[in-house]
Order: sequence, then C-alpha cells, then structure tokens
Amino acid sequence: MKISVVTASFNSEATIGFTIESFLKQSHADKEMLVIDGASRDGTLKIVESFASPEIRVFSEPDKGVYDAMNKGFRRFAGDAIGFLNSDDTFHDPGVLADIAAGLAEADIVYGDIDMVTDHRTKRRTRVWHGGTFRRYSFQLGWVPPHPAFYMRRKVAETVGDYDLSYVTTADYDYMLRALALHDFRARYLPRVFVDFQVGGISTSGLGVTIRGNLECLRSRREHLGAPPIDAAFFLRFARRIFQLRA
Repeated sequence: MKISVVTASFNSEATIGFTIESFLKQSHADKEMLVIDGASRDGTLKIVESFASPEIRVFSEPDKGVYDAMNKGFRRFAGDAIGFLNSDDTFHDPGVLADIAAGLAEADIVYGDIDMVTDHRTKRRTRVWHGGTFRRYSFQLGWVPPHPAFYMRRKVAETVGDYDLSYVTTADYDYMLRALALHDFRARYLPRVFVDFQVGGISTSGLGVTIRGNLECLRSRREHLGAPPIDAAFFLRFARRIFQLRA
C-alpha cells in the first residue's frame, strides 16, 4: 500500500528539516511526500530540495492558507491512502507508517495519538492527545481525533471531498466529522503515538483562537448533526483538553 503524506508549508525553514527527516526514516518503503508550499520567502524550498529524494515532490505557489494547501494535496496525491503532516511536526518513530499501512489493510480510516512537544530537539512533552475509540455519538460528547494522526484510504478522500475553507481554524474538525459521522467507513483506532506535534501553531496560539475554534466546531455540528444553538460538546471539548494536559 502506497501512503501519501501531504505537508503544507510556508516560511518553515526552522522546522521542515525535522519533518522531512522523520518521513525519510520511515520503515514503510511504499510512500511519498508532497510538500505543498505557499510561495515561501525564506529558505524552506532550499531545505526541501537539499534532501534530493525521489520520494518527495514539491509544489510552490501562493495559496489561501493551510487548508487550501491541503486541498491541493488531495488533487495531486498518488497513493492508496493519504494523511497530513504539518511542516513543524514529525513522525514519532520510524514505524508509524508501517503500522498505519497494517491498520488500513483492515479499515478505511485509521487514527492514533499525538504528543505535543515544545520543540524537536528536546522533545519535551506538554500534552498528550489520545484518539480513543469512535462511537456513534462521540462528536456530540466533545470527542475528536487528532488530525495529524488521521489517515484514510483514497475512496474516503474522494467521497468526503475537500476541506471547507469557510472554517478558518477547524476545517480539519469539520472534515473528520463528515468522514466519520456521516458515512459508514470502517474506522480503527491504533493506540500508539503517530506524531510529535510542536506547540505554537495556529491551533495552539491562545485562548481567543480556542474560543473561535470551539464556535466553528459548534457550527459544524449544527450543520451536519442537527445540534442545538449550544450543545454539550461545546463545554466538553474544554474539559477534554484539561484531561489531556493532566495526562
């Protein structure tokens, strides 16, 4: 099974080298990385090109943000399955893609856990995000799997479609909700860490972003699940984050 890893980048010279190294170290041989760059003005492209790997394809042009870049990845990936690795994140260990491939042999979607770290030199962990098992009312109870640990077969991507760009910070939440709650795809949770996620990006940049994201998630539930103006998940998502910090 060929797995495509899409990495959206923009002025990522400080971190993308770690990202690519972790991809190239994967023991799963049948893989590709698509770097979808938003016309970076720093040394990002030079770093990517310095690896000179046939497993990496690079596309650079202006875009409308990270989710627009991810949508471009949907239109260009060549694998049997696809997932996304941020340009400031890394795979947790060399066996991640091999375990994903094994999981996708029996499922349409697999997802796992992520460690949130301060940086990729010390790997100091600040928070643990366990995916947990998806059940019928999981989204209504504040659950969501970590997007960097979410991989799907090609038929899932083709059925669900693009990321909805009207969601500024949570188009990934809306996408996974549509994939899991609106279809009968076989989903499997793998209880292992997929990714070391470096804190400080758009999704972890402050209380204001968290509140806005929670409101966007509510809008997705109202649109697709018929949620009321305020539902239990609006509050339970905050509670789940507290437990992640304690973990």
